[in-house]
Amino acid sequence: MSNVETFHYDNKIVRDFSIATIVWGLVGFLVGLIVALKLVFPDFLGFIPILSYGRLRPLHTNAVIFAFAGNAIFVGVYYSLQRLCKARMYSDLLSKIHFWGWQLIIVSAALTLPLGITTSKEYAELEWPIDIAITLVWVAFGVNMFGTILKRREKHLYVAIWFYISTFLTVALLHVVNSFELPVTFLKSYSYYAGVQDALVQWWYGHNAVAFFLTTPFLGMMYYFIPKAANRPVFSYRLSIIHFWALIFIYIWAGPHHLLYTALPDWAQSLGVVFSFMLIAPSWGGMINGLMTLRGAWDRVREDPVLKFMVVGVTAYGMSTFEGPMMSLKNVNAITHYTDYVIGHVHIGALAWNGGLAFGVLYYVIPKMFRTNIFSNKIANFHFWAATLGIAFYAIPLYWGGITQSLMWKEFTAEGVLRYPNFLETVTQIIPMYAMRAVGGTLYIIGACAGAYNLYKTAKSGSLVANEEAHAAPLSTAPEPTGTYWHRVLEGKPIQFALYSFVAVVLGGVIEYIPTVLIKSNIPTISSVKPYTPLEIEGRDIYIKEGCVGCHSQMIRPFRSETVRYGEYSKAGEFVYDHPFLWGSKRTGPDLHRVGGKYPDSWHYMHFKNPQTIAPGSIMPAYPWLLDTKVDQSHIEGKIITLRRLGVPYPAGYEMQATTDMKAQAATIAKRLADGGATVDPQSEIVALIAYIQRLGTDIKHAPKEEIEGGKPQVEAK
Repeated sequence: MSNVETFHYDNKIVRDFSIATIVWGLVGFLVGLIVALKLVFPDFLGFIPILSYGRLRPLHTNAVIFAFAGNAIFVGVYYSLQRLCKARMYSDLLSKIHFWGWQLIIVSAALTLPLGITTSKEYAELEWPIDIAITLVWVAFGVNMFGTILKRREKHLYVAIWFYISTFLTVALLHVVNSFELPVTFLKSYSYYAGVQDALVQWWYGHNAVAFFLTTPFLGMMYYFIPKAANRPVFSYRLSIIHFWALIFIYIWAGPHHLLYTALPDWAQSLGVVFSFMLIAPSWGGMINGLMTLRGAWDRVREDPVLKFMVVGVTAYGMSTFEGPMMSLKNVNAITHYTDYVIGHVHIGALAWNGGLAFGVLYYVIPKMFRTNIFSNKIANFHFWAATLGIAFYAIPLYWGGITQSLMWKEFTAEGVLRYPNFLETVTQIIPMYAMRAVGGTLYIIGACAGAYNLYKTAKSGSLVANEEAHAAPLSTAPEPTGTYWHRVLEGKPIQFALYSFVAVVLGGVIEYIPTVLIKSNIPTISSVKPYTPLEIEGRDIYIKEGCVGCHSQMIRPFRSETVRYGEYSKAGEFVYDHPFLWGSKRTGPDLHRVGGKYPDSWHYMHFKNPQTIAPGSIMPAYPWLLDTKVDQSHIEGKIITLRRLGVPYPAGYEMQATTDMKAQAATIAKRLADGGATVDPQSEIVALIAYIQRLGTDIKHAPKEEIEGGKPQVEAK
């Protein structure tokens, strides 16, 4: 035993990420509850811009995904990686840079998003300086992880590490490609991509952020912590190989299923559907592998809160990964997309899969690191049942409400007219479901608070072993025996393994990316579609700042119900100057793509000032600050120059004329408002926002209704 080496695991970094997981989790859940209550009581905490629904919603999603789930990932990785490699993390300094850098990014998000500083791209709302910080911190994490793997004392990489490697590489690729943007100011940029290209890249990123940030690292944690907690070996080594390689190869192709029936080319939509449906096989293979690992240990599941949380989490993973492919089928997507059904679906994943694994891991590692037992199994069981019931009360009403929404949107009378032509009728019908969702969220938060207290008392009852002593022999340099299984050989070559993983994930992205994004001539243009005026640019930026895209889509699908309700279906060529795209993914309010010219300026003025005066029963919040806040006109020249660099055909030197044109258009709108009885400063934000709203969908000639319903082309593309 003279060759056995003594070293120490770094538990302090795991402790720090554990604290961050708990604290940010409670913050993210609380913001989510506030957002949910605003759909029942629209004036709740109203009339304060930073607490408006549109600004808090992205704060909630970022807090839960990157603050709660992100820190939970790092708890699992830092704890398990050291023990699987039988080595301390490569660099304590990099560990600290990673921890404090990630917390600083979270704080930056918490400061900027409520102020309306956002790119509007879902799950990628943070502006360019924060994007750069994310890149640097992620690289620090990657160097630390790969450095640990390279200095390991265990020759073969365990399955959990496979998933950690693919997570690091793919998230880096997704983040960098989706974050191509051109800055205007320190906290304002425009996406490099426009319209259809921007939509494809965003949902290639958005879907695979779910895949490689909220799935693969948690699968790695599943493969480590379930066997450890159950004291059982993984059910099937070969099934884990199939699960890993099939999952990372197939997942990357599935992003276009978020854009079915949109202006995205049909070949890309169909490709997304095919690969989404194929995802069932590897996903369920992983679920089966996780649950079957518990064979012979099911009696312990009834007693052990760690296993309880993990079983519910893995089961929810199976539910979500069956439901997702089903929702990717076009006939099912036609019913569920834009509805609250999707919200229920994603929260099964977030609260049960990610939350279940996260709390299970915390209940496992904290007693281990503090050399003690869980403070109270009764409180842990209360946490489990409060969370589980909370998830049920959250998701089931939204499933019910989402289907109700869709059927009401589509229903026609025997005479062939929409049964519910007023969109508001479809909203008020499901408000009780929103209330039940808030009850479910409250239960989940109560459980999380009990869990936080329990974990705190657990830590207080013990003492942190900051540097845990361990012993292992040095890494063996002996060659693999003849006839060793090929994958076993690959597991001893981490660089080669990482390269193969990268090739597996990049292939699908390249095949979808190049034809649509790099070959811009594949997206047809329409000669009548012109760039936005300077005032409309400012109005569009206000629309983005206030988070209107979170409740309103700008994409009319080619369904009879939608063309009758909204007007002619949306064309790819109408969005060629949209940096970023604003198609949206949820309709809490009606689609806005053809709203331009539908109502007078005074209607929009009153609607933003107090929506209930225009639409009694509306759950849209009021935006009174738009009437008093003035547009910052100092950056319009820079915006014109930036957009021209991105390909928007503003004439050379037009930036010098932009301010004059903006003031002239604002004065015209202010005069129309005054004629309608509303006195308003032409420089106010509401004037700019009205200018943008009135522009939407007016660039192409509207076809007669019978032509729209017949689905015939309305414009000649060039």
